[in-house]
Amino acid sequence: MRIGMVSPLEMRVPPVGYGGTELIVSLLTEELTHRGHEVTLFASGDSVTDAELVSGSPTFLRGSSRNKAVLTMLNVVSCAERAAEFDIIHNHTALEGMSIAGLIPTPVLTTLHGDMNGDWELLFHRYGGWFNTISYSALSLLPENSRCVGVIHNAIDCSAYPFNPGPREDFLLYLSRISVEKGAHLAIEVARDLGVKLVIAGNVDDPDRDFFESEISPHVDGELIEYFGEADFQAKCDLLFRAHCLLAPITWQEPFGLFMVEAMACGTPVVAMRLGAVPEVIEDRVTGFVVDSLDEMKTAVTHCHSIRPEDCRARAKTLFDVPRMVDDYLKVYEQIIEESDQSGKGRRIPRQSKSPDTKITSLIEPSDDAIPV
Repeated sequence: MRIGMVSPLEMRVPPVGYGGTELIVSLLTEELTHRGHEVTLFASGDSVTDAELVSGSPTFLRGSSRNKAVLTMLNVVSCAERAAEFDIIHNHTALEGMSIAGLIPTPVLTTLHGDMNGDWELLFHRYGGWFNTISYSALSLLPENSRCVGVIHNAIDCSAYPFNPGPREDFLLYLSRISVEKGAHLAIEVARDLGVKLVIAGNVDDPDRDFFESEISPHVDGELIEYFGEADFQAKCDLLFRAHCLLAPITWQEPFGLFMVEAMACGTPVVAMRLGAVPEVIEDRVTGFVVDSLDEMKTAVTHCHSIRPEDCRARAKTLFDVPRMVDDYLKVYEQIIEESDQSGKGRRIPRQSKSPDTKITSLIEPSDDAIPV
């Protein structure tokens, strides 16, 4: 199968830090490639992949002064220009990729990774492709649409995460983007009321800078409340391996919550608010606790010793490992291609051969503020 995979440019593939969408893109791309499919990845030029890489920007754009909207659209356009070479295009950029779906002959599948509300609904009246959500909770928030192929849960490579059967250290862990919706301020409240150390590990995006400075930073003392900063993969695994539990005091309808699966893969219990996809990810009282208030969260933290690390790991491997996710997407690809061919939309041309030394191509020249990895 010939697949065009379009990634956001916010972070490279795979991400060096926070970047759930880019992690999914990487896992999906590499597994498809290893299974013998011909994948072309449209992503930042510093991405690492066994697929053919087409660079939409020299480096990832987080922290850059480059215009993310323009570069992302150009990244999508570069895929659209080569659309006839693919059997299917899998779009992970949402808006930008959705805009081309009705204008090209190749079927497009969009995975909706984030929150969809307000004027986003207008897209579904004009969208000419197919889409899936990453949780039943996210699906319930969207208008009914015949182009929806259903729910495909995200996954991780469970084998890459170290399993700790116990014992664990006496600290709580917050591991996510630092923002109001992720509830970093509430994690601090839980830790202070319990008198238990909290380690906060996460990135601070520009829109959340004021929140960090006013609600988080004043409480960081390096003892009860420690700010680790943004954790790379190895640091994340180390923190999850050692933590008493992971706190997820979210305040929004979490579309999935990959960080909760990462915790379970390490055998770490998760205590999370009953919002969004949380009940789909965590099995209450088996791999953690699903709670309805901060008081319940505080109580649950004191009962995490009752959670068996083996049960956490088993749930992650059974429901949220890469092979299952890729199997699910392959089935959907085949269904979409078949339907597209039957409707007369799927007329594609053979891909022209390329020499090995042209694996990476680029649309945009580096700038002075390119971000080194």
